[in-house]
Formats: sequence, structure tokens, C-alpha cells
Amino acid sequence: MERKVFLYDTTLRDGAQGHAVTFSLQDKLEIARKLDEAGMNFIEGGNPQSNPRDAELFEVLRKEPLKNASLVAFGSTCRVGAKASEDEGLNLLCALSCPCVSIVGKSSAFHVREVLKTTLEENLRMITDSVCVLKKAGKTVFFDAEHFFDGYTDDADYALSTLKAAMDAGADYLILCDTNGGTLPEDVRNVVDAVAPLYPGKLGIHAHNDCGTAVACSLTAVRRGVSVVQGTVNGLGERCGNADLTCVIPNLVLKMGISCFPQVNRITEISEFVSSVANLTHDIRMPYVGEAAFTHKGGMHIDGVMKNPRSFEHVLPEEVGNARAFALSDLSGRALLLPKLQKVEPTLTRESPELEMLYKRLKKMEYLGYQFEDAEDSFLLMVKKALGKYKPFYEALDFQVLCQRPEDVTYTMATIKVKVGEKVEITAAEGDGPVNALDCALRKALTVFYPQLNKLKLTDFKVRVVNLSGTASSVRVFIRSTDGKRDFGTVGVDPSILQAAWIALTDSVDAFLEHEEKHE
Repeated sequence: MERKVFLYDTTLRDGAQGHAVTFSLQDKLEIARKLDEAGMNFIEGGNPQSNPRDAELFEVLRKEPLKNASLVAFGSTCRVGAKASEDEGLNLLCALSCPCVSIVGKSSAFHVREVLKTTLEENLRMITDSVCVLKKAGKTVFFDAEHFFDGYTDDADYALSTLKAAMDAGADYLILCDTNGGTLPEDVRNVVDAVAPLYPGKLGIHAHNDCGTAVACSLTAVRRGVSVVQGTVNGLGERCGNADLTCVIPNLVLKMGISCFPQVNRITEISEFVSSVANLTHDIRMPYVGEAAFTHKGGMHIDGVMKNPRSFEHVLPEEVGNARAFALSDLSGRALLLPKLQKVEPTLTRESPELEMLYKRLKKMEYLGYQFEDAEDSFLLMVKKALGKYKPFYEALDFQVLCQRPEDVTYTMATIKVKVGEKVEITAAEGDGPVNALDCALRKALTVFYPQLNKLKLTDFKVRVVNLSGTASSVRVFIRSTDGKRDFGTVGVDPSILQAAWIALTDSVDAFLEHEEKHE
């Protein structure tokens, strides 16, 4: 019979405690709905006593409940010396309509003495009474044994006594927490091996990532008998974050054969969605869900994957909702270059002399500092020019940029002279800095001839030094533009940042005009 493992998401509570992470009520609702649709077992909404936003979340979900997941409210044991039945927070948890409650209690003797400033016996009383109150209210109770692994290392008998107190009071699950994130997988294995036989099917793991081992600790705990895995989407959380469910889930399903998440092929979608809602840049190097997770750059790797994906991929990207990609570079080899060139000239073959010529040109340009991984439009323009298939839309005759700073105010203006057919246009424009002024002037001059350029907007601009020669260093300028439907990635390299920007800017305009002409 297959083991049952439950997934418990705490993105809305523990994840929201992460640095630079803030969720509105609407954000939390959208994330909860997304997780619910995909098959999450438990979703922790937050602490309704801590802030009005979380209280309102539970009220909204009372009226419009989740369809699949069980909603969990978070709280803590009663205060030192106080009756659990009179505790405001516990009574609030009891009154909520959600079926499940998670309460945190100390399992470390050190924390009881140094943080709670009370006796070990009083802490056990607080755990027992708090769980009893919640069970009388008909709740499914998760007891989060805070600092359990550290507590077990310092005083195993007392750490175990906190679990016994909670279980004897009726707790449904005992969550072993690595609150400081300092426990290594081998130590998790040893502790779970000692505890799991005492509470079969009742243990969970809550790992933080301060040692970079939260995922490994969580998987180890499951292998040794844990039935509940807590974590957050993208590993959001306190300090270095929590166990990343976007890594835990595929590993459980695809590597360990545990059917705990029915829509693992949506995990990339969920990861990108949470990054977007949290207004965080999605990490391209995240396992399984990052843009680079199935992107191949080395020529040998690309050749192998094109023959059989198993040669350099541990799972198929579509299994987790991701996609395979090949990065164009001087390391890619001719095998990748040929399909790119065939976009411009379909008749080219492996034996075509143009392939070798362009391969050498690519290597030379990358040696000079060019990178085409995110600038395929510049690459295709370079190929068209080399093959004699480039049709210029205009001729740039001259440009000048003037920067002044009268009375502590920076003033920047660019002048552009362009020629289209037999007509010459001279235009000036001001901007926020020299590159912006150059961009504004170029567009202003060309929209006289190509009014459709008003649709093209610059969305990203990056500058990087590509060789260290002091102020004489070459720089790489990467530009991303969009017309609202298609993105254009272009790049320019030169010792002059203005010239590098000019190359990237004109490439973006050329790529856009070519696209417009092709789709007229």
C-alpha cells in the first residue's frame, strides 16, 4: 500500500515573513486559490489575531471556502500562567469556521527557561491545556514543536515530553520544527528514526533553510517516516526562507514515487505566479521551475539532448510545466547554430560554407564581449547582414549627446540625423540621462517615416563591463523592448557606453520594423 504524505503550504504566513515580501488580502486570496486548484492538502492562511488582514482572509474564505484544500489558522499556546480557556487568541481560533488549527509551542528546554522565563512543567501545562481547548472545539490540531531538533540535541527527554503532552491532549499531528535552520540531513534522519516509531503516521517536518539544506532535510524526514511536509512556494520565509515546495513536490512525486500532488505539471506556473504576486524577480536558476533549469549551453550537452533528452536531463521539463531551451553562445557548437541560421536562410546545411563562416564570426563577437542568449534579435540581424539579406530601413548619418549640469540640475539632450530614402530628418530630444535622450531622439526622428514605432517601448536596460581596463573598458548594453505583443532582445558592445547603447537601440528598432513589415 502506498504511503500517504500530506503537503502543508505556509506561504501566506511563514512566507509572508520573508524579507521584502508583502502580501495584500487580495494577494493571499489569489495564491490560496491557485494552490487549492492544483491539489495542496493544507493551506495555512495566517494568524487572525496578529493583524486585521489575516482575520479578514478567514472571513472571506468562510463565505467562499476552498474547494479542495483544508484551510489552517495559526496561533500559539496560551501565555505563561494564563488559563487556555480564557486565552483570547485560542478562543478566536476556536470560533473560526476553518477545520484546522496549528499552534506553536516550545519543545526546547533552553527556550522555555531563557525566552518564556518559566518552568519546564508550566510549558507542558500550556501545551496540554491549549490543545485540549482546540480539540473540544472540534479542530484538527497541528502542534508545531518549535526548535525541536535543537531541543532534542540539548535535552532529548524534555523535547519528547512536549510531543507526548500534545499527543495525550489530542493533537492530530506533531510537526518537528528546525526553527533555526541549522540541522543537517543526517541529524534529521537520526532524530526522526528515534521519534517516528513512537507516533507512526503522526509526524511532520518544518525546515528552515539557513544551512541550505531545508529541502534535503524534508526529503530525509519523509524517507524516515514523516507524513506531513510543511514549506513555502519558492522557499519564501524568515531569514533564508523555508523548504521550497517547488523543489520538494517534484522530488516527492517524480523521484520518490509518492503521489501527493496531482498537478505537479503546474508547479512552474505556481512558482512564477507567486513571484509575480510578491513582486519578486523569479530566480532563473531554481531547480525544476527556473528558466535555466532546462536550458542547455554547452555544445556537447546540446548535441546529446537533441539526440535523447535523458542524456543531460534528469526529468522531462514538461513534467513540471517547464520548457527546454538552448542558449546561443560560442560554446553551443554548430548543431545549435544551424537551426538558428535556417530561420534566415532555410537552404543552409551542415556542409554550407556559410555555417563555418558565421560560427567563426559568433566566436569572435563573443570574444569581444557580445552575448546573444537574451538578444536573439541582434544575432539574427547580424546573420542577415553577413548573408546579404539585410534591408536597411534608414541610414543614421550622425548623432550627438550633450550633458550639462547648470545649477545642480543635470540637463541631457541628444541630436539625431537620419536619412530615409532621399529625405533627411534632424531631430533633438531631451531625456533622463544620455541613453534615454538618444532613445527619445531616435524614435522622434524615425516616427516621421514609421509612425508604428510609437508602439515600441523600452522595458529593460542593463550595462555591464566586459573587460577590466579601467575607464577604457568595453561595456555590454542589453536592451529589451516590446510592442505589447512581442519582446525584442538586442545587445551592443563598445568602449563607449553611448556607442554600445546606440548599437542595441538601433537593433531594437530594426528588429521591430522587420517584424512589422513581415506581419503587415
